[in-house]
Amino acid sequence: MKSSKKEEKKSIKNRFDTIRTKLFLTLCITIAVIILFLILVNSVVLESYYMYSKQTELMAAYRVINAYYNGSGSGQNIEIELEKLALSNNFDILIKTENSIYATSRDFVSSLTDEFDGSRTNDNILYNSENVKIKRTYDKKTELSFVLLSATLDNGYELYIRVAIIAIQESVNIANRFLMLIGCFTIMISGILVSMISKKFTSPIEKLNEITKRISKLDFSHKYEVNDSEDEINNLGKNINTMSETLEKTINQLRNSNVELEKDIEEKSKTDEMRKQFISDVSHELKTPIALIQGYAEGLVENVTEDEESRKFYAEVILDESNKMDILVKKLLELMKLEYGKMTFNLTRFNISELIQEVIRKNTKLLEEQNIKIKFNAEPIYVIADEFYIEQVFNNYFTNALKNVLDIDGKKEIVISYKKKDTKVRITVFNTGENIKKEDLNRIWNRFYKVDTSRNRENGGTGIGLSLVRAIMQNAQNDYGVENKVDGVEFYFELDMEKNK
Repeated sequence: MKSSKKEEKKSIKNRFDTIRTKLFLTLCITIAVIILFLILVNSVVLESYYMYSKQTELMAAYRVINAYYNGSGSGQNIEIELEKLALSNNFDILIKTENSIYATSRDFVSSLTDEFDGSRTNDNILYNSENVKIKRTYDKKTELSFVLLSATLDNGYELYIRVAIIAIQESVNIANRFLMLIGCFTIMISGILVSMISKKFTSPIEKLNEITKRISKLDFSHKYEVNDSEDEINNLGKNINTMSETLEKTINQLRNSNVELEKDIEEKSKTDEMRKQFISDVSHELKTPIALIQGYAEGLVENVTEDEESRKFYAEVILDESNKMDILVKKLLELMKLEYGKMTFNLTRFNISELIQEVIRKNTKLLEEQNIKIKFNAEPIYVIADEFYIEQVFNNYFTNALKNVLDIDGKKEIVISYKKKDTKVRITVFNTGENIKKEDLNRIWNRFYKVDTSRNRENGGTGIGLSLVRAIMQNAQNDYGVENKVDGVEFYFELDMEKNK
């Protein structure tokens, strides 16, 4: 529940944090401040300005009337001009001479009785000079306030001009209400305009924001659509596009460098592993032959036996063990190269049947000595493979069959056959004999693993033949394996056949 409230508050905060909202609020506050300032000025200054304006109008009228009576307005009907002046400015004008009084309004004459007898006590003097006096008066009869100018013309006539003062406070209140109304309409219209205008500005900014978010996640697929404008946002978009391209190139270079570095590290790790494994394997397997060589060599040095035949036997043992060590080391190096190195096979087209027949021919004497029957249908089958390594694979299978073949129900035989499937051919080598234990079916491919631990060194082999088969076939990406049959064991491997043209 708390988490939901936090998310809701965060969502509201995010909405208020947008540029569009901030721009709208800023404009509204600015307009409101301006309206409040106008209302304050209107309330404080308007009345004073109004009074100053009326004084200015009265002084201007005084100068015009004074000019009339000084002769500047000769040829004109002064009374008519006074009427025009009074009507146009809403003035009441009274001119008093020694013998008469001229007034544009009778009420003005009667209202000036108190002025003449000096009974007014609440007048407010606004302006006072030698010839002119302006003051604010109140007429009890009409209950109106006036601004009254009293002056002596240059010809000695007394001039009185008055203008009614509108209820200035009411005018101020009306003006303030009007300003508030105008302010509300201005805010509404401005809000709509700001929303429309701000969208034009904020839309590209939002796009830029989305692009920079993707860039922060290393996604450089989006680019800002640059137009012909040279404004700040468009220039920012160009710079972000440039930054995105530069970052993408730099990161790709770093990735490539990292991949190469990983490969180098992996290669070094493989090399170190191969070196350690090679040392371990050699140390393990060479203990016995080295001990034999050392023992027989010491016997020769110390003349353990003096007859020539025994000495010859010692020498032959040393030579035989040396040859076995040489073969073992070469096979180990070949295995390490296959397992840890980058193999490039020399693929050629050849007849696999001829290769098999050649291996059988080389072992004919051994087959005859052990009375082993060979079954092989020498059908010509052309494959695409590395002939050198495939010969090693088949030779290891065949040698393994020779070592493990047994007489089962009067049969002691090795059967070599083909099984074609699509573009592949499976070569199988079957020998009669005992089945391999289920738990040993996968272990026999490990280096130095021997199913029959009781075998002597003469017939036991190096224990890495099947490991070589596994390494070669895995590098060639072809299937291989072993299966127990009813009366024996069958090893197999697959090759790519020649494509039909």
